Amino acid sequence: MEIDYEKIGLKVGLEIHQQLNTKRKLFCHCPTIIRDDEPDGEIVRVLRPSLSEMGEVDRAALIEARKGKKFIYQYYNDTTCLVELDEEPPHLPSEEALKIALEVALLMNMNIVDVAYVMRKIVIDGSNTSGFQRTIFLARDGYIETSEGKVRITSLCLEEDAARKIEERDDAVVYNLDRLGIPLVEISTAPDIKTPKMAKEAAKRIGELLRVTGKVKRGLGTIRQDINISIKDGARIEVKGVQDLDLIEKVVENEVIRQLNLLKIRDELKERNAEVVEKIYDVTEIFKNCKSKIIQNALKKKNGKVKAIVLKGFAGLVGREIQPGRRLGTEFSDRAKVIAGVGGIFHTDELPKYGITEEDVKRLKEFVNAGELDAVIIVADEESKVDKALEAVIERAKEALVGVPEETRKALSDGNTAYLRPLPGAARMYPETDIPPIIIKEGMIEEIRANLPELPEEKFERFKREYRLNDELAKKMVLSYYVDLFEYLCNKFKNVKPVLIATTLENTLKEIRREGYDINKLENRHFEELFKALSNGEIAKEAIIEVLKGFCEYPDKSIDEILEIKGLKRLSKEEVEKIIEDIIKEHLDVVKEKGLKAYGFLMGRCMAKLRGKADGKLVNDILKKKLEEII
Repeated sequence: MEIDYEKIGLKVGLEIHQQLNTKRKLFCHCPTIIRDDEPDGEIVRVLRPSLSEMGEVDRAALIEARKGKKFIYQYYNDTTCLVELDEEPPHLPSEEALKIALEVALLMNMNIVDVAYVMRKIVIDGSNTSGFQRTIFLARDGYIETSEGKVRITSLCLEEDAARKIEERDDAVVYNLDRLGIPLVEISTAPDIKTPKMAKEAAKRIGELLRVTGKVKRGLGTIRQDINISIKDGARIEVKGVQDLDLIEKVVENEVIRQLNLLKIRDELKERNAEVVEKIYDVTEIFKNCKSKIIQNALKKKNGKVKAIVLKGFAGLVGREIQPGRRLGTEFSDRAKVIAGVGGIFHTDELPKYGITEEDVKRLKEFVNAGELDAVIIVADEESKVDKALEAVIERAKEALVGVPEETRKALSDGNTAYLRPLPGAARMYPETDIPPIIIKEGMIEEIRANLPELPEEKFERFKREYRLNDELAKKMVLSYYVDLFEYLCNKFKNVKPVLIATTLENTLKEIRREGYDINKLENRHFEELFKALSNGEIAKEAIIEVLKGFCEYPDKSIDEILEIKGLKRLSKEEVEKIIEDIIKEHLDVVKEKGLKAYGFLMGRCMAKLRGKADGKLVNDILKKKLEEII
């Protein structure tokens, strides 16, 4: 579908959340590490919405509370504390995190506040034990440049990350508290983005500025993009949790398609004088002998029922595709699943199917008095769930008559989205009473400004010029987590080629990670020991991969111990010559038959025995010389 984004009035804004690589959490002194071992204990909480000062209840909080779920929080005795458990007031914010956030703000040309206040932002999904997230507004009115124009940065906040979701059960959500409290910056743009491509470029530029600080965490889950998308006559949709930069363009494209199709469906419904009948029919008797396994399994449950509603004028539209592989009926089903916890819905646009026969459908339509242009929605489950699910479908069907409902949706891996919850109400920020205001001193800002890192494009040109990196490697290194370590190693070990250091940090590490080695165990000292040994001629460059694997397996051992374990002690020239001579003698018949053409065969045999123990160039020179002497 060719779309004129200017004509449809596309507006996109980004919210980017990036974890900072600090020693401690934002409001306590616990380390910022993610655990994969068994927790020491857990606590259980429930969500209870309460009236605001205006006598109103947040609609998103109310829907979450109706689900009746418990929240289970796992904790560790040595790396979580009473602050994460909400049993102790927060400590003063991390100064390290504050300075990093201010550095990011200055890189995006932002105006920094004189006094920063810690605020409480209500969260309703149980991801914080307190029921709110602490956030600090630090800067506003900045901008970044893209090839399609300037994008304003409206705000930068420093805030605590949420707890990590472990699993979701029927009656509970399980979180781990290891991530709760890790500092992150939240960067919000104005809705200046006018095309999907521009959205991706803006997110990429912000990511580059974050990485160039060398002070942000890397890896899956450390950066998350939320996207606000709207079109003329549509509605603002907040898409949560787009982790893959390459997915941003697709998410925007698909959301635009979804909204355009929903508007077309709305217009058709108006032409048909469509109507949503709120009556819920008990049709259990019709389906009690149905061959559908789904329905029969539902009826075996305690108080298992099959019920239905009629959507007048909706026939053919419930099954219409609104996104690739997703239909209006999928939207109805999403609501039923999220709000009532049912497995899904049936609708007459897709029946007969799933063991439901044409005769079943005929009897159903007759019972609920559905006409030719009417659609019937069926849900089978425990009676309380069925009623709740059909009420949710009724609400969503009414919204279809109006057009596009405002929603918070979650990003799916294929670039589509699914219903998550309603957009939260406004004015969800309240002052944090346990932390005093933070004075942002001019001296601190000037000190940070004077030490701002190079912009990515400046560093890119310098890396090509100073370190002789090609364009591809320079680009990788500029945005690398190891950029500061790269420069340190290049300056310390002048006789090691920068290209070798860069390829080790960017390419070799990825290779061994793909083989299953945990590169997160590698520390700066490991790389320093590695390149010191290489610089001193104690190991050959061919040994780099095995040494790094050894450090991953035995992170507490020295390089001498790793070399001993891996059998990688460098051999003298005389020892190398002796081994090559022995290999030639062993394969003398091949040499006599092929002459100098036996080189490739013999080189493979030599490197199989000498890789990591001798420099490849030395092996090559000695082998050629020995062959020439024989032939």
